Amino acid sequence: MTTTTYHWSKTQLITLTGMFAALIILLTFTPMGFIQIPLIGSATIMHIPVIVGAIVMGPKYGAVLGFVFGLSSMIFASTASVALNAFAFTPLRPVPGTDNGSPWAILIAFGPRILVGVIAPLVFYGLPKILPNRFAVLRMSIAAVIGSMVNTLLVLHLLYFLFREPWSAARAGAEVAAPQITYAFISGIIGTIGVAEAIAVAVIVPAICTALFAVQSRIGAR
Repeated sequence: MTTTTYHWSKTQLITLTGMFAALIILLTFTPMGFIQIPLIGSATIMHIPVIVGAIVMGPKYGAVLGFVFGLSSMIFASTASVALNAFAFTPLRPVPGTDNGSPWAILIAFGPRILVGVIAPLVFYGLPKILPNRFAVLRMSIAAVIGSMVNTLLVLHLLYFLFREPWSAARAGAEVAAPQITYAFISGIIGTIGVAEAIAVAVIVPAICTALFAVQSRIGAR
């Protein structure tokens, strides 16, 4: 299959973007979207429709879907999240020890998620120089894993460098046995939740993308 020559019509692109955006918003309000781990944050599958849409449609539309992911994340953090670090994803929740939210929360909510939608397709469409089209599924897996880790690494490092102290204070207020946030703690989350999310996308994303490329190929052949 030649994945570098697929072209969608404008109507198809708008339809697909709307479909993926609706899926992201729907997942926001179901337990599947954000799996809450109160003392740590949330595991998520929200990046899967972003990565799939980005690979299928390209980085411009991937950025749009990443923005929707970020907006959904902010809405969830503002209204439904029970995580002690929810304040780091929305300026509408006060930072522990203050009466106000932080504008840095906007960066954490949107920045990594938009980059997921940009970097994953750039990796996928850049890999033919190394891996020919017969390895398209492998390229999808690699792009998906890199996209997932972009989200994990950026979010957790921004949390660590921008909100380490208030996050520690929130854990202390909840009487957690070891409240202080350390880099070892962040590394542990990356090595567990982050790796689990990466494994999931490595399997799920190629299956969905392959099906969508096959559909587009049939449409284009008519």
